[in-house]
Amino acid sequence: MKVTRRKVMGTAAAATAATAAMPTLPARAAGKSLTIGVCSDFSGTYSDVGGETSVACVKQALEDFGAANKGYDVTVIKGDHQNKPDVGAGLARQWFDSGVDLLIDVPNSAVALAIAGVAAEKNKAYINSNAASSLLTGTKCNAQTIHWTYDTYMLAHSTGGAMVAAGGKKWFFITANYAFGQLLRDQTEAVVKAAGGTVIGDSPYPFPQTTDFSSFLVQAQASGADVLGLANAGKDTVNSIKQAHEFGITESGMKIAGLLIFLNDIHGLGLNIAQGLILTESFYWNMNDRTRAFTKRVLPKTPNNYPSMGHAGCYAGTLHFMKAVDAIGVPAASSGSAVIEQMKKMPTDDDAFGKRSIREDGRFMCPSYLFRVKKPGESNVAWDYYDLLHTSPAEETFAPLATEGCPLVKA
Repeated sequence: MKVTRRKVMGTAAAATAATAAMPTLPARAAGKSLTIGVCSDFSGTYSDVGGETSVACVKQALEDFGAANKGYDVTVIKGDHQNKPDVGAGLARQWFDSGVDLLIDVPNSAVALAIAGVAAEKNKAYINSNAASSLLTGTKCNAQTIHWTYDTYMLAHSTGGAMVAAGGKKWFFITANYAFGQLLRDQTEAVVKAAGGTVIGDSPYPFPQTTDFSSFLVQAQASGADVLGLANAGKDTVNSIKQAHEFGITESGMKIAGLLIFLNDIHGLGLNIAQGLILTESFYWNMNDRTRAFTKRVLPKTPNNYPSMGHAGCYAGTLHFMKAVDAIGVPAASSGSAVIEQMKKMPTDDDAFGKRSIREDGRFMCPSYLFRVKKPGESNVAWDYYDLLHTSPAEETFAPLATEGCPLVKA
């Protein structure tokens, strides 16, 4: 099913937020005309877990909703935030001023938090599917933002908690030194200490400039820790694990806790290196008949990269946004707070996550799944990488409302 006017456009790649060129949007037709902007990393650390696959999943949601058949004229545009908060915020401001109705995706917590502020300022809808900071539904929450898919609280308590329960009491962190890595490290450290463990070291590294992690790995190896906690993501995690393998870190008895690992990272590592890793995701393409059906539909648009949880969130978030717009009408949906309020009122239902809901703080409530990466001989088909170890219900997956400090939540 073809959605009309879904022209993909970009921004000037090297421009700053203040000077970035805004592509001219097509003239909006009267009636059911909408524009969705996918703000992502298309060239850097997070391009595999966001990027073009996120765009493909947004388009798939429009097809599954039947936008064209229902008379909607939907344009999808894309822009690269370059992992720079000022670029992301500037792009969001230009998009919203030019008529973009929904901004979605945004891997990188610093960029995500900056865009949340712009969405509140402009009263435009924003669905973050690919940044981890739990502050998006905590002290930085607002009425224009929904946080889909996962967050740092979930990752710290699921993967971090599982590693401690398995005997990992002494931790050493390698941390992406910005909002995401710092918060993930801090929340995991709290889980470790609450369980009687200790943190004996931490090596923050400059993000996104770092590709060589050898000096940090040497420090970790010499520390006497029994768990190496990777508070990073995307290509940084892949490089960290590959280099740890080269250093023989796991052979010395140290376990690796990849606190945010995506299916795409496992594919990049290969099962020979990744086998046995413990990780947490909220979506897996091979989980059930509905997830497999969704993946089968979207793969022709992204044949070399299976969807992982952030991509699935772009799909599910877009689909639910369209349902909310359909309920209140396009004119009313020009108010971000109005369409987000409608999204919170309606139960969600899609092939990626099933029947779920959105909490008043903007948190999409879904279970988290603790997986073990299969050995090479255990994988039967392409991208068949996970064994399910444990499922945590949504109420246990995310921080309780009373502890988050979201100003939207009434005492």
